[in-house]
Amino acid sequence: MTGPAVTVSDLRDTPHFFDAVADRIWRAWWEPHGFPLSHIEGLLENSMGKDTQSLCLVAHDGARFVGTASVIASDLEERPDLTPWVAAVWVDPPFRGIGIGGAIVLKAARAALDTGVVAVHLCALPGKRAFYERIGWRLDEKDVGEDRLDVFSMRRS
Repeated sequence: MTGPAVTVSDLRDTPHFFDAVADRIWRAWWEPHGFPLSHIEGLLENSMGKDTQSLCLVAHDGARFVGTASVIASDLEERPDLTPWVAAVWVDPPFRGIGIGGAIVLKAARAALDTGVVAVHLCALPGKRAFYERIGWRLDEKDVGEDRLDVFSMRRS
């Protein structure tokens, strides 16, 4: 069986996926904390400008949304000194477990590193630790903040 023909694009080049990206990010991380969808739409708008350091990637199979990952300045209140971050990683359930998440995350990390920074960071729940280590992230800290997150980095080689 052949998998989907997934392409990873910059959201600026595929703006018709804006609503799908905003919806997934909002439902996964922001809606449970009472934030309105408009809050996420505003944050996502920041990655749509030409002169921004923020970046939103979208994985898609033709016109079908598959997943997303972003590069943002800061993703962890407890570590304001670290920048930039790969954040808001999401893959729709039917597409999980076939390498799409890893591909999006690595493309986002490479885009951040290509700007000349020494390292890019990522935080995740401990249950995702093996996944991130397997695709090349280095675990730097454990149990950070209220959610007891792992903090990872990837450095230029």
